[in-house]
Amino acid sequence: METSWKSIVPAHIVEISVSIHDYHAHKDDLNDFLSSKLKGKYPKINAIITLKKSTDARKRTIKHNLRLKVYTEGDYPVKQKKLEYKLIDKSKFAHIIGFGPAGIFAALKCLELGIKPIVIERGKSVKNRRRDVAQLNRSGIINTESNYCYGEGGAGTFSDGKLYTRSHKRGKIQEILDLFVLHGADPNILYEAHPHIGTNKLPQIIQNLRETIIEKGGEIRFEQKLEDIQHADGQIHEIKVNGIWEKCNQLILATGHSARDIYYLLDNRDVAIEAKPFAMGFRIEHPQSLINTIQYHTQENVKILPPASYSLVCQIKQKGVFSFCMCPGGVIAPAATENEEVVVNGWSPSKRNGKFANSGWVTEIGPEEWKEFANLGSLAGLEFQKSIERKAYQMGGGNFKVPAQNIQDFLSNKMSDELNESSYYPGMTSVDLNELYPSEITYRLREGLREMTERLKGFNHKDGIVTAPESRTSSPVRIPRTKSLSHPDLVNLYPCGEGAGYAGGIISAALDGFRVANSIGDQLS
Repeated sequence: METSWKSIVPAHIVEISVSIHDYHAHKDDLNDFLSSKLKGKYPKINAIITLKKSTDARKRTIKHNLRLKVYTEGDYPVKQKKLEYKLIDKSKFAHIIGFGPAGIFAALKCLELGIKPIVIERGKSVKNRRRDVAQLNRSGIINTESNYCYGEGGAGTFSDGKLYTRSHKRGKIQEILDLFVLHGADPNILYEAHPHIGTNKLPQIIQNLRETIIEKGGEIRFEQKLEDIQHADGQIHEIKVNGIWEKCNQLILATGHSARDIYYLLDNRDVAIEAKPFAMGFRIEHPQSLINTIQYHTQENVKILPPASYSLVCQIKQKGVFSFCMCPGGVIAPAATENEEVVVNGWSPSKRNGKFANSGWVTEIGPEEWKEFANLGSLAGLEFQKSIERKAYQMGGGNFKVPAQNIQDFLSNKMSDELNESSYYPGMTSVDLNELYPSEITYRLREGLREMTERLKGFNHKDGIVTAPESRTSSPVRIPRTKSLSHPDLVNLYPCGEGAGYAGGIISAALDGFRVANSIGDQLS
């Protein structure tokens, strides 16, 4: 691909630290600057490529840590060839339910393997989906099939485009990042430690990926919903889409963590599913200027660094409490998928230049939390999640207003007389959020905030605000699968991505899409 590099002779991998002020001063002649710093050890430098860039702000002297690929003497970088797709074998096809990251990258890998992907997406295309998202924000009217969670690109399309993952499968991650760049993403995602596309840019990239899939022989159907499956003798034979039954050879379920009807469908058809731990809590918002000052120490640093982020984690009563999906310069968005429920999420534009910073603040949720619903078996965690979202809707007063509380009032367990300014557009209602969750969950969230304030001085600032609930961090249900990635009950059903319980973000979902498509390729070869 055009954005990756492969050398004829192995290049030198060099790690160096550079003052942020030196880096900024030489941003227009960066390669010359880096060459001058390395020439003592590498006198004949032909090229330098940045493999990774991260910022270390733990001390007052802030530095960029760089991992470089240095080409010397007879060693030169050469561009890799673009990925070539095979001719489609019409006898080989796979239905993919859902067109989020897992579904998109499963479709691309199918094409690479000569398998025709037939994508079934319940929501609308990006362009048409925008109108429904805008209507939800402005008027509090939700389209239950086209919203922040459902539609082309999945929940990530209008939710930031963060590409950070803890996975160590570097080669496959590089392949995914290359595809994003090939379809319009900024090449800096190839080396930034926490790459990010931005909500304003990601929709066009998603459309470009769709065009490639169609151009290479794939099929994509919007506003088409999987309603039922017909299976016998350990495999699916037909699926029902918008009232019509059609033959199905291979079925990839890549429906995302909010497609609850899929879990009910599988349960009703005696296909095994499992309750799994997940996380719930709040979304906390501060002025971005406050987070910048806390993290970067001086205004001189603030001026030349991108909007600051944070990552916080602690243990309270042997349970994890942590920040999640931090959005510098971002917006809190209504992410519900049904009427009479409230869910909050966050996103940032590519420049991350908004007035506020927001982040999920969540704690682990397991069987002891959903014990009230234990009689529902595999759906117990899901029903607990739903109960909190419905309660929050009632506390907010309806019309997708969120229950909210100033952060210091939340810590003091008292109502806020007047709520702080927030980016959440549909509106907020002042409540005591200590009453939303069962007391043990609230205790962990509240005491975790106190502990984190000791580490990030000012995190409990009077201008901070807490909104709720941040409840869709991951799926509360896992769809089991075997070593071949198919379901243990149905050999041609492939649970995939976040909705199946095997991913947590764009990159990990895309990686899982690759894995599942490769497994199907192995079965069909």
